[in-house]
Amino acid sequence: MKSIEEAAQEFLAQKSIAVAGASSKGDTAGNIVLKKLKKFGYNLSVLHPNAEEVDGVKSYPDITSLPELPDVVFIATHPDVTPDLMHECGKAGIKRVWIHRSFGTGSYHTEAEEIANQYGITLIPGGCPMMFLEPDIVHRCMRWFLSATGKEARPVIN
Repeated sequence: MKSIEEAAQEFLAQKSIAVAGASSKGDTAGNIVLKKLKKFGYNLSVLHPNAEEVDGVKSYPDITSLPELPDVVFIATHPDVTPDLMHECGKAGIKRVWIHRSFGTGSYHTEAEEIANQYGITLIPGGCPMMFLEPDIVHRCMRWFLSATGKEARPVIN
């Protein structure tokens, strides 16, 4: 089985990423990740049912509305939204999804891994891309802590 480091590097090696959970208010984990991914030059889109744009990135209500499919999807929504997003990804043929989670449940929903298996999606069910993409001191410490305590995400590889 791949480690979280290997799965994270494969995820971040993709060129286009859709971020679900970034808010037009700019105050969510999705916004923080969106800004970091933007800084690194990724081709980005935002999945948000009520916004036209978030932080200068075009927003779409759902995956089927995107002009072209992203390589991967990052989910940072309320956990109740996660199963629907996972199904959308699966039906669209997206094969890599990362669900934000640090302490607590984050965006993780218990159905996520079952849905990933159903559609053959490689899933990272926790952690944050910021722990692997030139991490700041806070994310570096979180990565170390989660690893040291055995609480780091275990990727679901299909």
